Amino acid sequence: MIVGIGIDIVDIGRFRDRLDEALIEALFLPDEIAYASSRVRAQESFAARFAAKEAAFKALGAGLSQGLRWHDVEVVREESGAVGLELRGAAREAADGMHVTGCRVSLSHTRDQALAVVVMVNE
Repeated sequence: MIVGIGIDIVDIGRFRDRLDEALIEALFLPDEIAYASSRVRAQESFAARFAAKEAAFKALGAGLSQGLRWHDVEVVREESGAVGLELRGAAREAADGMHVTGCRVSLSHTRDQALAVVVMVNE
């Protein structure tokens, strides 16, 4: 059963203009940084991961003002190659309160926009 859905879109140009080393470290965990930095168009990968974090917050029905933090949601690559989410801290607590047993994530981007959809499920 679906218990939460979130979607977010990021303008890559605007995101790129604000993206510096301090912001990267504030928004992303080491494995996310390593993955995105290894890509030819790293800004697109960072933007897609940021969109996934925003979409996850929306799916959880909470945000920074409710205690969620950027490092509470990590975008991971599963062994199959699929993208997934690792929830921790306040995000894990919110998900547990909603009886979330899994997350489905879809990322997409062009040169101009990055999009993420997150579905929280109780299977």
